[in-house]
Amino acid sequence: MEHRRLGRTGLQVSWMGLGTMTWSRDTDEHDARELLHDFVEAGGTLVDTSASYAQGGAEELLGALLGDVVDRRELTIVTKGGVRRSNDGAVVDASRGALLDNLDGSLERLGTDHVDVWLVQTPDPRTPLEETVSALRLAVVSGRTRYVGLSNHAGWQVARAASLLQPDIGLAAIEAEYSLLQRGIEREALPAADNLGAGLLAWSALGRGVLTGKYRRTVPADSRAASAHLAGFVEPYLTRPAAAVVEALVTAASGLERPPAQVALAWLRDRAGVASALVGPRTPVQLRQLLAADDLEVPPELARALDDVSAPTLGYPERLTLG
Repeated sequence: MEHRRLGRTGLQVSWMGLGTMTWSRDTDEHDARELLHDFVEAGGTLVDTSASYAQGGAEELLGALLGDVVDRRELTIVTKGGVRRSNDGAVVDASRGALLDNLDGSLERLGTDHVDVWLVQTPDPRTPLEETVSALRLAVVSGRTRYVGLSNHAGWQVARAASLLQPDIGLAAIEAEYSLLQRGIEREALPAADNLGAGLLAWSALGRGVLTGKYRRTVPADSRAASAHLAGFVEPYLTRPAAAVVEALVTAASGLERPPAQVALAWLRDRAGVASALVGPRTPVQLRQLLAADDLEVPPELARALDDVSAPTLGYPERLTLG
């Protein structure tokens, strides 16, 4: 599996990253063990998790497998903080204290003294960005993480954070949703990251599972869209515009004699700025199908056709036409 530099850093990451959002909830220890083993055997190194996944359960499960399935030094561990649980549900809190508490909790659950990349999971409108960034700086200086970045932030926030971290720390990465069904980051966030030297970790590379083609006719009983806790996650892409993209993808995949998921993943792999495309298979069987995309080359004419059918709407100020 190809390894790429994360932005302008010296860190090398596998082009495919293993996501753990379902671990300890929909993916049990047995399957997680096999997923991690097969991923590493295929040359994968980047594993993405979060303090919020299964209320820390995903990190605990990953931590239990470190040293057993794989040596900690062979992995690039990415985790996120800034979302905590309360009696009223999830609460966004990117204050300095909350973030550092999140990180310390992540390290304890993972059973390691540092993570490779630590990200603020989502913007916090109640906390000044300067305070949030100060926690990122302290995390690097204290040795708890090697690199830092932002997840799900707007282009202006990426630019501001990068300027606050200069010249000694730097913003290593942004993590954002990116797929044939979600190309919104091409407007501002991706150009900002590219110009500032931050690499992109593209989450939900398969459009929350919709790009597998499984929802073309109905909602399978064992799918995420039929799950009580994930139905709302998938629903935004069960629309007519999304269906048109999926049908174009299925046509392209048929011509290549490959599953749609592999074609969607290969298309994303080859997009400018992508350091790693994150996938979240629930089972080892699903992962093995995705790993087979490693050798797939999408012909330029098919890539252009997929670009056209999924292109985001751009206008002022992304495209400024002077009369």
